[in-house]
Amino acid sequence: MKYRDLTLRKRLGLEIQRKMQQHIVAEHPLYQLFWECTLRCNLHCRHCGSDCKTVAGHDDMPLSDFLGVLDSIARKTDPRQVFVIITGGEPLMRDDIVECCRAIYDHGFPWGMVTNGLYLTPPLLQQLVDAGMHAMTISLDGLEDNHNWMRGNKDSFQAVSQAIDLLRDTKNVLWDIVTCVTERNFGELAALRSFLVEKGVPSWRLLDVFPVGRGATTPGMQLTDEHYRQLLDFISETRQQGEITTAYGCEGFVGRYEMDVRDYSFFCKAGITVGSVLVDGSISACSSIRADYHQGNIYEDDFMDVWENRFQPYRDRRWMKTGACAACNMFRYCNGSGMHLRDSEGNLLQCHVKRIINAK
Repeated sequence: MKYRDLTLRKRLGLEIQRKMQQHIVAEHPLYQLFWECTLRCNLHCRHCGSDCKTVAGHDDMPLSDFLGVLDSIARKTDPRQVFVIITGGEPLMRDDIVECCRAIYDHGFPWGMVTNGLYLTPPLLQQLVDAGMHAMTISLDGLEDNHNWMRGNKDSFQAVSQAIDLLRDTKNVLWDIVTCVTERNFGELAALRSFLVEKGVPSWRLLDVFPVGRGATTPGMQLTDEHYRQLLDFISETRQQGEITTAYGCEGFVGRYEMDVRDYSFFCKAGITVGSVLVDGSISACSSIRADYHQGNIYEDDFMDVWENRFQPYRDRRWMKTGACAACNMFRYCNGSGMHLRDSEGNLLQCHVKRIINAK
């Protein structure tokens, strides 16, 4: 693929960031660690990539097992430099979630949480803050009808709205809203932006649904190419307006939109600065990446040994330069896009640059 829409200024910016990224890859410091603490969930979202259930097919990971991972990390690096992100499933399904959070903090690790907000109450939020919470991300996938449709629960939107009010009045906690954009909610993005601005939301991340799990089989989850390009235009426009800090998520390289929809150029940090421990003990990079790319298991391997020695497929991505990527002159900056967009054979499931070109 030949793609020449990049201005000279943008190419120079991409070259500078490429050099910086090469240095980070060589050093590969662990900065973020996802902990999939449960697969249980109190919702049944139409776009879920992991098919979480109220009664999961795997038990929650015992806290003591995860603390063993933190001990492994603390022996090799400063725990204050590694941010633990508690995810699931829905973390608030765990009865011991506050105990888990406090133990992580007592081990010297800062932490945050990704939640759907349905179980977040004022007392629970205060307990989480007292347990050292630094950050929280809450999902909101449209205004009331569309969000509740996506989440499969008539009370979900109201719960998120109340959670926003709680977080807005909470000091010393960074928080944001993340929205998965689909064909169903695409038409109300401007109205959703107004709602978030009025509610005082400081930061908003928008994603499109990648074709894995329910997101691959549920009709209307995938944006058309034209709507995908318009989504990037909307994000760029919202950033210029400056009413709410807005960014496109880490879904992939977006060609001429790079540094217009994010503060930085695309850089898949999976296995480079981002690791994860899944509920069954699997050691991976980020929890969105399929099991084919897991590198070990905490019940058999030392986490930091795996981190130092088994993540080469993430750090040297020349193996991705096949198929459509082989002749693409954007590979220099894209490096094969996000690891979560690779199938079991290593083939690219979705190319965002191609989507932008097709939308013209």
